[in-house]
Amino acid sequence: MSSKMNTDNLLFPTPEGLYCPIGDFHIDPVRPVQRALITHGHSDHARAGHGAVLASRETLEIMRIRMGEGFCRTEQVAMPGETIDIAGVRVSFHPAGHVLGSCQIRVEHAGTRIVASGDYKRSLDPTCAAFEPVACDVFITEATFGLPVFRHPDPLGEIRKLLASLAQFPDRTHFVGAYALGKAQRVIALLRQAGYDKPVYMHGALVRLCEFYQAEGIDLGELRVAVEEEKADFRGAVVVGPPSAFSGVWMRRFADPLPAFASGWMMVRQRARQRGVELPLVISDHCDWPELTATIRDIMPGEVWVTHGREEALVRWCELQGIAARPLHLVGYEDEGDA
Repeated sequence: MSSKMNTDNLLFPTPEGLYCPIGDFHIDPVRPVQRALITHGHSDHARAGHGAVLASRETLEIMRIRMGEGFCRTEQVAMPGETIDIAGVRVSFHPAGHVLGSCQIRVEHAGTRIVASGDYKRSLDPTCAAFEPVACDVFITEATFGLPVFRHPDPLGEIRKLLASLAQFPDRTHFVGAYALGKAQRVIALLRQAGYDKPVYMHGALVRLCEFYQAEGIDLGELRVAVEEEKADFRGAVVVGPPSAFSGVWMRRFADPLPAFASGWMMVRQRARQRGVELPLVISDHCDWPELTATIRDIMPGEVWVTHGREEALVRWCELQGIAARPLHLVGYEDEGDA
């Protein structure tokens, strides 16, 4: 393995985010920089105002949808697995399994290889490419659910809870809170996988991203916009909307709504109660504890750097396995995807 001095010289945390001084670029910077490499389109990782942006084709399109044209001065597509030379630093992008277009970024120079995972998950997801373990000297992992208590159930089993509730309460509108990028599309795709073939209604904030997913060949079935002026009867229907709709007047337009929420945090009963959730659906776009530890075992890096999440517990686990580890204490990553 390369020395710690070499890895620190190749990539290290700064107030802007992870920085590679040799290639003069940042990974998922939280402030505008001259050159940014972006792992995925959630706004705590992808921001407007950078000079040059390198990302997957899907992530660039998602940034354009969310931020508008001109979100950066220049952009470049990173094809999956393609090696790109940046001032002598070799970088490549590999599927992360988080949301559509999400990637890990492999950085290599003088024989030292570091992989920045961004956000990732290992469970199957019909809406994005699956995570691929990438050999490296240093693996930078998130730890959103980095405590042994977090063990997520089968997502299809959670969707079957929603279908059971629809059968039990056929006159209630089932409102599913799900973040606009990734989670909403995954919930809809899981409904289709479970055999639900009725129209799914969606909040207007989801329309452009759902249309983009469909244009990318992801089957979401028949979608309709839940527009008040349609005077539609939403009894017994599934309506998907962003988390912000829970606290607004939008959800109250439906007769006798049954609030559900799709998030890994629904394991925590207090969070469900705080949101007024009747039907918590534990569906996460991040690894749980067994997946985090299994990923480290799969990759077997010489060192693990842990960021945005429960850093200390995963660092301690690595140390007990004889793997060098340390927390990065990066700031500015607020779990915008609602986990």
